[in-house]
Amino acid sequence: MGYVNSNEFAANTFDAIVIGSGISGGWAAKELCGKGLKTLVLERGRDVVHLKDYPTATKTPWDFPHRGQIPLSVKQQNPIVERCYAFSEASEHFFVKDKEHPYVQDKPFDWIRGYQVGGKSLLWARQTQRWSKFDFEGPARDGFAVDWPIRYDDLAPWYAYVEQFAGISGNHDGLETLPDGDFLPPWEMNVVEKEIQQRIMANYKDRNVIIGRCAHLTQPKAIHLQQGRGQCQARSLCERGCPFGGYFSSNSSTLPWAAKTGNLTLRPDAVVHSIIYDEKKQKAVGVKVIDALTNKAIEYFAKIIFVNAAALNSNLILLNSTSNRFPNGLGNDNGLLGKYIAFQNYRGSITAGKDGHMDSYYYGRRPTTVMMPNFRNVHKQETDFLRGYMVFYTANRPGWGHFTNGDPIGANYKDTMSEAGPWDVYMMMQGETIPKESNFVQLSNDHKDKWGIPQLRISVDYDDNDERSLKDFLVQGAEMLDKAGCKNIVTNDSKQAPGLDIHEVGGVRMGHDAKTSLLNKWNQLHNCPNVFVTDGACMTSTGTQNPSLTFMALTARAANYAADALKRGEL
Repeated sequence: MGYVNSNEFAANTFDAIVIGSGISGGWAAKELCGKGLKTLVLERGRDVVHLKDYPTATKTPWDFPHRGQIPLSVKQQNPIVERCYAFSEASEHFFVKDKEHPYVQDKPFDWIRGYQVGGKSLLWARQTQRWSKFDFEGPARDGFAVDWPIRYDDLAPWYAYVEQFAGISGNHDGLETLPDGDFLPPWEMNVVEKEIQQRIMANYKDRNVIIGRCAHLTQPKAIHLQQGRGQCQARSLCERGCPFGGYFSSNSSTLPWAAKTGNLTLRPDAVVHSIIYDEKKQKAVGVKVIDALTNKAIEYFAKIIFVNAAALNSNLILLNSTSNRFPNGLGNDNGLLGKYIAFQNYRGSITAGKDGHMDSYYYGRRPTTVMMPNFRNVHKQETDFLRGYMVFYTANRPGWGHFTNGDPIGANYKDTMSEAGPWDVYMMMQGETIPKESNFVQLSNDHKDKWGIPQLRISVDYDDNDERSLKDFLVQGAEMLDKAGCKNIVTNDSKQAPGLDIHEVGGVRMGHDAKTSLLNKWNQLHNCPNVFVTDGACMTSTGTQNPSLTFMALTARAANYAADALKRGEL
């Protein structure tokens, strides 16, 4: 630890430090501040204040020079981030451009990032499902990764806790594969989606089709109004930042709530270099930061540290946190730090058409989709691949002005331009991938970023299990749509690189044993227990569900444990 004068040390000392202000970092801040701890939140990006810093939130298409489209020159300069579905002229200011933080791709990997206060909580797709008991039991049952040190019952009360505060809409479906939660009223399927639902469930007894669950306020409760949030307006402009607070983000919810306690200090433009380990105290004592604007090194100190920089950056920070005690990265006695990275397989999609219902339409832009919980290998191994996939689908009609019936000119062209077209159906997979040692990240020996920190080298790829899962989805999905009465069914493999799913997890996995994992059941580093990791890096496996709700629940659980342990003098 470098020399710091007493005045600077006092000014830079807190009870807790949280690295990152995204979904999990915001929850860590809320819980720690609520427990009375003076908490510093370090964010490597700029400050973004709810309402004030959403410059495009209320703009109309004609307010943009390119009507919302990304110019060719910007696409050419950003071949990675421009592949993201949410990257547009209206949202590009919330994304990291390719040259702003380079990394080394040993294998193709599209690393999508958002460096600002709130992180990717401003940009996420907001789909929120609980894990089931089958997901926590999966690795031990099927013999991959390591056994989770917790089970569904350990996390269930924390799922309810974060659902109540964040505001999750959904229906109570009574499914063992996708447990119900504390829900606001659900969104509704349109007439074609309902018909497909009914036909699939009539033909397959193990396939349950339900309306999606999402972090949108369909009917705000008192706790949401106290946050200053309002009802979702179904605008589908979410990645611009929501002026209504209709969806959950750190900016609209957890960070302002933490600030109301008077215990929060937020430090933007603070690029974390490493965690400081004190050899004599045998614990972490602080965090070394590089000021993003001045390149000046600053040290902050605290009794407990939460690492929530998002999965791969959390791995980077821990790998770069070296000392005599931990020459290969903080807590990394077993050499597993950065290994067993997993993600979700989004490569498969299917399009189709549906006759009928030409007298029906729908209102608004619903922020969720129809979904089917995993039905593969749930109770036992049944296929030639491990685990399974969720299925999502939507049905819509091309809007007025987008359907011309093939006529390039004339009266028929004019008439059809003023009507909605026939029904289209889109289906996609969200597949579980198996964590394996050959999927890893490590520090580059040759390349550093502009703050003098080693760049991250990423070596992550699909395997045969992923290919078989993809093939199964394409076959099963096409069969389901056929039985549902769809036509012109076309299957597609996007062949997109890992990373574009934006659901990467692992590298600092939880487990029972310090020989085979980095974190214990409370998300503490086995070998440095005053450091907690509760973002995607902590995940032992990935499941088929969207991961964010699990990050929130794990973080709330660990933060309350940490605060109580600190008060007991155990940390």
